[in-house]
Amino acid sequence: MILRKLQSGGCRTWLSRVSLRPEVCFFSSVPPQPVPPLAQTLQGYLRALEPLLPPEELTHTRRIVQEFGRPGGLGSKLQEALERRARLSKNWISDRWVQWAYLESRQPLPVHSNPAISLPRRDYNDWRSQLVFASKLIAAVLDFKAKINTGQLPAESMRGMPLCMELYPLLFSSCRIPGPKHDYIAHYGRSRRSPTHITVVRNYQFFQLDVYNSDGSRMTESQIHAQLLRIRSQSWKTDKEPMGILTSEHRHTWGAAYNRLLRDKLNQESVRLIETGLFSLCLDSPVMRISDEKYASRKAAQVLHGGGTFSNSGNRWFDKTLQFVVGEDGSWGLLYEQATAEGPPIATLLHHILEYCEKPDPKRAPLVPLPMPKKLYFHIDREIKRDIEHAKQNLDILINDLDVHVFNFKRFGKELPKQHKLSPNSFIQVALKGHGIDRHLLGLKLQAIEEGLSIPKVFMDTAYGLATHWKLRTGQVPANTDSVMCFGPLVPDGYAVCYNPQADHVHFSVTAFNCCEETNAETLARTLKETLCELQDLLQPPV
Repeated sequence: MILRKLQSGGCRTWLSRVSLRPEVCFFSSVPPQPVPPLAQTLQGYLRALEPLLPPEELTHTRRIVQEFGRPGGLGSKLQEALERRARLSKNWISDRWVQWAYLESRQPLPVHSNPAISLPRRDYNDWRSQLVFASKLIAAVLDFKAKINTGQLPAESMRGMPLCMELYPLLFSSCRIPGPKHDYIAHYGRSRRSPTHITVVRNYQFFQLDVYNSDGSRMTESQIHAQLLRIRSQSWKTDKEPMGILTSEHRHTWGAAYNRLLRDKLNQESVRLIETGLFSLCLDSPVMRISDEKYASRKAAQVLHGGGTFSNSGNRWFDKTLQFVVGEDGSWGLLYEQATAEGPPIATLLHHILEYCEKPDPKRAPLVPLPMPKKLYFHIDREIKRDIEHAKQNLDILINDLDVHVFNFKRFGKELPKQHKLSPNSFIQVALKGHGIDRHLLGLKLQAIEEGLSIPKVFMDTAYGLATHWKLRTGQVPANTDSVMCFGPLVPDGYAVCYNPQADHVHFSVTAFNCCEETNAETLARTLKETLCELQDLLQPPV
């Protein structure tokens, strides 16, 4: 419905890409992912193209698609190969999807890739309370990790069907590593001596903080708090270079700078400690506050990219799988790298943190001396200094170009569609766009490439390029709290819309780039509200 409204305003319609992906899983109770029927996907593809193409182009594309899908043709052979692949694995697309959608992408991770989740503001406004809450948060995450390690985390299911939980242990001690043509993910938690530290960053300065005692027990909240006080005392604002800014660059640029950085042994050690840490904690200065109306949007943007090089962007290492952000003003959230992390396990983790934070500290601190947290140093030569300056300029340009609009739709929540036996997610997707068929088409294309065949004409057709120009990127993280996820659009003339349905309201974030005159985040938000109200009138006609 929203697409029809936008089209009448001079914009063309588009296909929608949902951000969540299916996962490989080694749990025997999880059924294998089936390959959709070829005819069904091709019919859906042609239906999706109808509003995008003029009649003569659609006729041309229909002929190519029919040739591709005829019995015994190339499409049928590729379909059979995918079905063989599906019989030998739990998921026929997951590894290819991660490689193609994430690791081969050369776009910067902030805005373009890493999702951020902004949580409700905590009730404090000073650095002392910031460190108390940060200590509690660290203890909560360590408790979650312990439940994973000991098998105490309940198996998840949906409508009686088991859900894949392979990603849970991979959340910790993981990091994306830049490469010249594609990146890779390093998982350090499976090594013989698993890391026992986290990385804390404040005022652009990184610290190694061991969070386990010598006997292997987890540090208590009071122990962690004492260590965070030590870190604060060592991290006063100086002329330190914001090393983390380097990770915000175009992946090829960062890959070249990464290799230059690692020539030096001191830099090598510091980078490895960041990469191997369980997770990162970013202690941010307050969000720049203009008005209460804009605060929610500013807060979400702060988690997403740090607010710029004069704000908190230097407090990030964007390659790290998990980065918890805690601001002095009570703002907090989580930024994650989605080649490893995904929405459902992240939502479960955040739910555990919020439950844990309601409980008192269960342990008393043992009377043992604690080692001083280790400050990480870098040797910065002229080349690295130049790399940092270029990265600062590019990140500020990107941040200034992004418009973030967060709002709470209060007229109804997920209970309304449930009353009419409708899925809340599907209901909201109808207000945005419906069934996606892109994964199956991508699998067929990649299968042809893997077999050394010429890329089929259907994927060289102009229509396929138009259909895969993702002007709308959507994502749902259904959490049991008033949180909101946000990330940037996939294309310069696109939008990203994230939503979190609660019982009687829905949290939304809308992003768009200022450089495009055709897009406006606030306008789309207003249109989305109107469309949801129209859908409500369809279900509950006004008297």
